[in-house]
Amino acid sequence: MESRAHPKADLLIPPPLRPGDKVRFVSPASPPEKDRVLRNAEILRGWGLRVDFGEHAFCKHDYLAGTDEQRLADLNAALRDPDVRAIFTTRGGKGSYRIADRLDFSAARGDPKFVIGFSDITALHLSLLKNCRQAGIHGAFSIGPNEEEVSPYTRDSLRRALMTTEDVVIHSRLEEPTSRLTTAGTARGPLIGGNLDMVATSAGWALPDLHGAILLLEAIGLYRGQVDRQMTMLRKAGHLDGLAGVAIGQFTDFEFDRRYSVIDILREHLAELGVPILGGLPLGHGNSPASILLGAVAELDAEAGTLAIRRGRS
Repeated sequence: MESRAHPKADLLIPPPLRPGDKVRFVSPASPPEKDRVLRNAEILRGWGLRVDFGEHAFCKHDYLAGTDEQRLADLNAALRDPDVRAIFTTRGGKGSYRIADRLDFSAARGDPKFVIGFSDITALHLSLLKNCRQAGIHGAFSIGPNEEEVSPYTRDSLRRALMTTEDVVIHSRLEEPTSRLTTAGTARGPLIGGNLDMVATSAGWALPDLHGAILLLEAIGLYRGQVDRQMTMLRKAGHLDGLAGVAIGQFTDFEFDRRYSVIDILREHLAELGVPILGGLPLGHGNSPASILLGAVAELDAEAGTLAIRRGRS
């Protein structure tokens, strides 16, 4: 399969953090487990970072971490505070999509800082990328379904993305069921996407133009019919036209041994695109997930099984 490329586009990539920088935890989606957040804060302090928390970081409003106004106020306060150099979301869940169009994009353009998170936080990443061309970090101190604590790989991957300018190279894992979707070929383009549910939810208002992009997809706990419906909508609405390639992360809590599994559904939709596909990437809700920059120019090599952000060439 031939190589596909995307022309370089202007992108706001926040500078890497240094010891002494301040980071803030906010909760734009569902309420977090406070003990887990505090443990993650200690990891960051161990990296030499100062840590504080949004006013409503541990609030609860049913399935949301506070009202829309409270969650939005914390997020915008962090975007506007010049002393805050990165924003950690405490968890995903549900609710970021309710406020993603009301971020202070002017503040983000004037003082770019990484927003770190994934899953429901995909809505924030997409909105920031669409409205002010700001890169984000798809990742977190995530604990996989077969893990009791954050793995060293997950810690190191997040630290590399957040605090260095080193290349970020993610290797496909054969044990991940989505590795069966890998085809052949190479692609180059901005890496855009994240959680499939949020990519579909953002279509028409927060989803950036995907022409020439490498689309990243991961998912958790959806019915096969939901995956089929979301992929159908994205494809028939033209959002997948002109992709350079597709990177498939972890699809968690699916029954892969079914006669007609989510892998078959994804293959049906993706095969029509005629672009290189790399599956099996440790990005999502599975064990030992990695962190990677969203919006930055990525290189996908299906044969080598790698998805790379070459910092010096982005």
